[in-house]
Amino acid sequence: MYIDDTIAAIATAPGEGGIGIVRISGEKALDIAESVFESVNKKSIKDYNPRTLIYGNIIEDGKIIDEVLLAYMKGPHTYTKEDVIEINCHGGFISVKKILELVLKKGARLAEGGEFTKRAFLNGRIDLSQAEAVMDIINAKTDLSYNVAQSQLEGSLSFKIKELRNKVTELLAHVEVAIDFPDEDVEHITYENLYNKSKELRKEITNLYETSETGKIIRDGLKTVIVGKPNVGKSSLLNAILKESRAIVTDIPGTTRDVIEEFVNINGIPLRIIDTAGIRETEDIVEKIGVQKSRESFESADLAILVLDASRCLSVEDIDILENVKNKNTIVLINKTDLENKIDEDKIKEYVDEKRIIKISALERKGIDKLENEIADMVYKGNVSQGDSVMITNVRHKDSLERAIKSINDAINAIEDNMALDFIEVDLKNIWDYLGEVSGDTVSEDLLDTIFRDFCIGK
Repeated sequence: MYIDDTIAAIATAPGEGGIGIVRISGEKALDIAESVFESVNKKSIKDYNPRTLIYGNIIEDGKIIDEVLLAYMKGPHTYTKEDVIEINCHGGFISVKKILELVLKKGARLAEGGEFTKRAFLNGRIDLSQAEAVMDIINAKTDLSYNVAQSQLEGSLSFKIKELRNKVTELLAHVEVAIDFPDEDVEHITYENLYNKSKELRKEITNLYETSETGKIIRDGLKTVIVGKPNVGKSSLLNAILKESRAIVTDIPGTTRDVIEEFVNINGIPLRIIDTAGIRETEDIVEKIGVQKSRESFESADLAILVLDASRCLSVEDIDILENVKNKNTIVLINKTDLENKIDEDKIKEYVDEKRIIKISALERKGIDKLENEIADMVYKGNVSQGDSVMITNVRHKDSLERAIKSINDAINAIEDNMALDFIEVDLKNIWDYLGEVSGDTVSEDLLDTIFRDFCIGK
């Protein structure tokens, strides 16, 4: 795809800072830069070696707009594979805004969200999964999510998808030869051989697909809600996990009346952790709204942490909550173990697996490490380790792989039924297309626009 216009945008985050960067990319990038920049020694940008920082000023109508350092990077050895100019000016709202406005006046177009990365994709520097990894790196909340995104940017997923597509291509080639030259003296693939190779391919695609649940959690975070009746220690637990006094803790039931939400890193897993109002029947209008919000948060959560008070017998409210959590991913914490134990643990085991019941003292921060280890075990499920380099973290990728698996199942069924090779060929071509959606080899322009729309402008 040939792109003939030149784009520009502010590449740094808005606000006050030491440096602001205005980025320009395209055919006219150098000419536009020459028209607004004057080096201190009056030399042209072209007189310097590419990738040299040049000290000078941005000038408009003979007036200095700002003192800057300018870098010229000549395509195709740039992020977009086009000529790129980066103007490093003083940070803040006014300086970068004035420079961008001047650059646009000189012939550049304001870049859309993610358009620099989109050009890197369209110009063949990176594939679509690598482009999406750029945004994952920006949004990473833990070292693990950053490492997974960095691995994808380096091409780990791209390489795996290419490997799988090559295997599909090989199968397709055999099938098409058998269809086009049925009477020729060439070696034809047997149905048995086709069946075995298809099953191997299905196993590989399925193994990759099965990393998606863990991958999505690592990328987006595990929505975790802390539930329980009032005054069982939910806010104390939140404070213990965060290692700071984030929530108000008192002996008065119903202190928490709204939803408190925080991100926390547990063993490399980003937890979007939500402390909710205590669930109970109440006539207090404000508390009633808080209880309703608690139930809504609970319904949409990936993980529920139910807190029970060890110093009190199970109440009707406790049993009601246990009934609601038994079909969800749930960890039960028996809190206040520093006090006399009155709770019926055998009754709790009727609703939750014994492995998921942990004794803690949130006040004394005891047992929190066991909770963190159990969360990690639930996420990884023994199938995916932190060292795995290829992982599906994107819902779009998961959907494409899901359709590829359906098509390969159709192909295997067709082989088992000894159907004509033409039917099997259609299924194999579908697999090839669906895998190509991950890397961007078989993707529509509308989908590209949707993907890059969520990127920040200037990236």
